[in-house]
Amino acid sequence: MKIVDLSMKKRISGRDIRDAREAGATDLILPDGSQLTPSARETIRSLGMTLRTREGKRKDAASDADGEKNNLEQAALAYGRPEAVAAKVVPKSPDRKMDRLFRSPEAKALKEEICAVGWKLWMRSYVDGNGGNISCRIGENAVICTPTLLSKADLKPEDLCLVDLEGNQIAGGLPRTSEVFLHNEIYKNVPQARAVVHCHPPHATAYAITGRVPPSAVIPEFDVFVGSVALSPYETPGTKKFAETVIPFVRDHNTILLGNHGIVCWADTPTHAEWYAENLETYCWTLLISSQLGVPYARIPPAKEQDLLAIKKRLGLPDARFSVRERVSQNVPERPGAIALTPSGAAEPGQLSAEMPGHAEIEAIVRTAVEAVMAAIRRK
Repeated sequence: MKIVDLSMKKRISGRDIRDAREAGATDLILPDGSQLTPSARETIRSLGMTLRTREGKRKDAASDADGEKNNLEQAALAYGRPEAVAAKVVPKSPDRKMDRLFRSPEAKALKEEICAVGWKLWMRSYVDGNGGNISCRIGENAVICTPTLLSKADLKPEDLCLVDLEGNQIAGGLPRTSEVFLHNEIYKNVPQARAVVHCHPPHATAYAITGRVPPSAVIPEFDVFVGSVALSPYETPGTKKFAETVIPFVRDHNTILLGNHGIVCWADTPTHAEWYAENLETYCWTLLISSQLGVPYARIPPAKEQDLLAIKKRLGLPDARFSVRERVSQNVPERPGAIALTPSGAAEPGQLSAEMPGHAEIEAIVRTAVEAVMAAIRRK
């Protein structure tokens, strides 16, 4: 056993760990309050190295006091540094069965699909910088996911990682996303979920940062494929507490607004999960545009809404409106308007808000404005 003392360093990277290993180290001494980057923790686990305090006590890299709560800080410090992205992860004892699965034709097809989804998210401005993450469950205890600190526009199949349902990295050369716990909580709680997409589309995120959810029963396609949307409370991204915020909602919703953060969608394939992100973002955008027209939008009549729910049930898609009693019996927390909080000014079909001008008034305003512009042109 060879011990290397890293107590002179306050911030320890994956490169520091690899350098110590190359020097023959099996154990590392770290100071109290040291900051391990995500790649450092992954490298320690993958190389099977032991952390110790100055007193010689073992220390767990996964439960390091500064670990989870500093994920955002570590990412910010590594942002734009190629060496942070290039940090390689070498599995401690590769499981041959898992390794074959990760390199199988089925996995190859899923990796290519994940990369295509990443490109679509980036092209539609649903992710920026290295934001967002994508995963797909490939086995009972195996999930292919995107790496940390890499733009979704730059994803290649060889960049992807294989993790188990506890978030431990099994294969892949780059460190897995720190938000894989969010994906895994969905897989654990929803057996039919086979793929998860987390991203930050601006119009949907606008609802998330204002504590609102878009109403249902306005556009048929949205109601069928997404419909009721939940809003989870804020927690620090990358932590297990953050991942657990969606547990009360994922059985009844395939799309969830993440408080002050973004959205997460699950489906049977990565492509379909991305479709739900598109459905939600376009819907929120459309609602915003309709609010600028000066008249309230019309709601789908309740009887017709039931027709849409019947279609949805036949497709096997979840919706909180199917069974309110079941949610209550499961002690799922309810907030007033959590499912369909209607923006101010909305009305039932044929109704107009008293504060809104009528069509005749709007036409008079437009006519006056046009006449003023034409008069100004004639004066020139």
